[in-house]
Amino acid sequence: MVQDNPQELSGERLKESASESVRKGDDIRARVHDLTLRALRGRRFDRREIREVVRAITEGVALGAEHSRIDLRQSLSEAFRGVDEALRKSSEAGQNALKQLVATGRDFSDQELKQALANMKKLEDDFLSTVGQVAEAANERVRPELREILEGARRTGTETGKQVAGMMAEFAQRFSVASIDVALWGLEAASEFGARFTQVASGFLAGVADSLMERQAQKPEQPQAPQQPQAPQQPGEPENKGS
Repeated sequence: MVQDNPQELSGERLKESASESVRKGDDIRARVHDLTLRALRGRRFDRREIREVVRAITEGVALGAEHSRIDLRQSLSEAFRGVDEALRKSSEAGQNALKQLVATGRDFSDQELKQALANMKKLEDDFLSTVGQVAEAANERVRPELREILEGARRTGTETGKQVAGMMAEFAQRFSVASIDVALWGLEAASEFGARFTQVASGFLAGVADSLMERQAQKPEQPQAPQQPQAPQQPGEPENKGS
């Protein structure tokens, strides 16, 4: 596993780390998931930053998949699921932030809540459209495979989309979907969450990522299997010379 400082996971370094994770060919989903989560943890919680992480990761995945030790389609599919699961956790952090802000109720208006929900609603679209852009720029081997994965995701949905749908259902009694759509169209900068929401959501996401890195640091090495003691030799029994 590539271990990087989250603040350093930007641009080419993030792309290289994603490519290396896929080239190794083992635990691709977990490697890409962890890398994506660490990258998101080190950035501002907003749609623009999330799109940049998805783009860099996917570009690296596209490069690494060509040289992976396993099948090209399998490499891309596992990496896609890894990014999706990391974004699901990011969406969950956003949902927890909204619940906390609504529960406290201080200095957080209904309009700010609508804007946060409107932006969260777009996370799956941002995810799929960004992967689609990378697919179109990929080479002739990777492009059709990524397109096929995207078509499947659009048909069956993503884990990110399911998480967001659950969040929207939770807040449906407070606001109509139409009012949330109006809030999205009314944003001057649709990629910007409110400052309070961004701060709280970033805190939740940092907690998830830090917990993950702590578990990895504490994970013991796999011990070797202990040798079985040989049974005492019985009188008259020939000596065991082994195989």
